[in-house]
Amino acid sequence: MSCLRVILAIIFPPLAVVDKGCGSFLITFILTCCGWVPGVIAALVILNKDN
Repeated sequence: MSCLRVILAIIFPPLAVVDKGCGSFLITFILTCCGWVPGVIAALVILNKDN
């Protein structure tokens, strides 16, 4: 997880996970629409997962 991705996840969470797949993007986008904090948490969790 790079520093740029973390900053991007804090500013606009869906953009940080756009290359992780359509499902991750949609989940993060929906959570961001519901509230900024759930979107940030989801983005950080998705970025922290080891593939």
